[in-house]
Amino acid sequence: MTDKNQERDVYVAIADPTRRKLLRLLADAEELPLYELTAQFQMGRTAVSKHLAILKEAGLVVDRKVGRETRYRINATPLREIKDWVSFYEKFWTGNVSLLKSLLGEE
Repeated sequence: MTDKNQERDVYVAIADPTRRKLLRLLADAEELPLYELTAQFQMGRTAVSKHLAILKEAGLVVDRKVGRETRYRINATPLREIKDWVSFYEKFWTGNVSLLKSLLGEE
């Protein structure tokens, strides 16, 4: 990711627990202003803004100006890539758990 104009990887964007919490907060609300999001963390407004910028670069967050206030909302569409990737492993675990159950049932 050397090109600044290139979109940020969704996996990199959600790797940080602070950004995952931001996504969770935005998923529970239609739209939240920066000051409300900042109130949920023990960090300053600038730090929260940097995390939101990373989420925005990955396409996970959309913002809009309302007067002097910036409001944020989630765009969950890019998370589909992660869901699809994880679903492959879900099949793996489902099969292995079924096999384990049958083996334990035979004992």
